[in-house]
Amino acid sequence: MTEAASGIRTVPTIAELRELVARRRAAGARVALVPTMGALHDGHFALVRRARELADLVVVSIFVNPLQFGAGEDLDRYPRTFDADLAALDALGVDAVFAPAVDEMYPNGRGGTTVQAGPVGSQYEGASRPGHFDGVLTVVAKLFNIAQPDVALFGQKDAQQVFLVTRMVAELDMPLRVEVVPTVREHDGLALSSRNRYLDETQRQAALVLAESLRAADAAAFDGPSELLAEGVAAFGDHDGVNLDYLVVVDPDTFLPVGEDYRGRALVLVAAIVGSTRLIDNAFVEVGG
Repeated sequence: MTEAASGIRTVPTIAELRELVARRRAAGARVALVPTMGALHDGHFALVRRARELADLVVVSIFVNPLQFGAGEDLDRYPRTFDADLAALDALGVDAVFAPAVDEMYPNGRGGTTVQAGPVGSQYEGASRPGHFDGVLTVVAKLFNIAQPDVALFGQKDAQQVFLVTRMVAELDMPLRVEVVPTVREHDGLALSSRNRYLDETQRQAALVLAESLRAADAAAFDGPSELLAEGVAAFGDHDGVNLDYLVVVDPDTFLPVGEDYRGRALVLVAAIVGSTRLIDNAFVEVGG
């Protein structure tokens, strides 16, 4: 365990983090965990600020998890900005940053025990990124077992991830609460993402179509799922350099696509490739008024 001049602790090993958490918990501390892959932005910082409100000990993990990247994805070029991340987290009053090496988290490599995400994990993002959510749930389960938090914080932008993590916690009887923080957006509506830094100026402008499609879907939600989806897809038009992967409306309680007779609160999910960068977004709508 190391301590920067400002006081924030960086913890590289599982044993050290467990020792820190056990010592603070014995003194009555409530523990919050914010799992991240680094390259932090204001969306992450919203999670940290909420964690600071909920707990006495705030732990942020920074670990680029190889299990959730498929062949040909951006594992090697995924942005790594550890020093800047550490400085920002220190300014927000984070107590410890858990930053393990890959061998620390996976001493037996990729062939070890994993968590299976189930049928919902193979849809939407899981259909385009096979095995992605198995990797996500595996690392999140490990982080929960290591840090033993009272509460873990996730952003609504990764809606399918939030659903699957919350379901894992319930079905595996994990003794913690998942707190979901609303999506943080730029002034023009673009959902914050670490991958936004891949976009050049033209691509970033084109990426606004994801949020535009959600607004169009919301405006048509009164008329039912088919009209909602039609208007959302139509928003993409002929945007150069933008390829729609999926736009779907799901029941938030099951994460399954809704039928045409569905009425009530629903969640619209969208994913698109902008240039070579994959972006996702989502929004709640009220179907049928």
